[in-house]
Amino acid sequence: MLYPTLLLIVGAFCLGACPFSLWIGRRFLGKDIREYGDANPGATNVFSAGGHASGWLAVFADTAKGAPFVILAHSLFALPEAAVMAIAVSAIAGHSFSPFLHFKGGKSVAVTFGALLGLLPEGELLLLFTVFTCIGALLMANHAWTVMAGPTGSLIYLLVSGAIYWQSLFMLSVLVLLGIKHCAGLRTSPGLGVQPFRWIRARRLKA
Repeated sequence: MLYPTLLLIVGAFCLGACPFSLWIGRRFLGKDIREYGDANPGATNVFSAGGHASGWLAVFADTAKGAPFVILAHSLFALPEAAVMAIAVSAIAGHSFSPFLHFKGGKSVAVTFGALLGLLPEGELLLLFTVFTCIGALLMANHAWTVMAGPTGSLIYLLVSGAIYWQSLFMLSVLVLLGIKHCAGLRTSPGLGVQPFRWIRARRLKA
């Protein structure tokens, strides 16, 4: 089992490392999306560059690349749960620290969703991550803290509920990985930067 596990880990990392959003921005918009928004090579900045159709394509691509090798791991190779989750973490790591981008990457939210979709036998993880990410998006002004809300809330819930060991370890791995990825953004905010229902408030101000 070691050989296919290592191959799938490498494959997941390489696919995760493919900067599809950057390529889509160049191909369909003729723009470097890193010159827009928060300068990340992620799908959000494809929207910021002015391409709504291209933006949704980038969201799909960044999400989809997290799933294939994870699905292969449990569906075709029937690897142990620990190996499957290591492959999922590898896909997220590839996006976060892409060799194609000098080991930089996007926020890693979409690819994490993709990896969790690949882990559908563990559907609770996808639900938890989605719920806490949405809560973070509603309540937190700092984008780095918003990203951290998903894995942090999920891990706390799993620990309190006495979840399966590998579920908690997987979410802890995601938390550490995204924490390293967003450490600079986390340091720039003196606190959590909580702004309850900031999107609703922003719309009211515009009105």
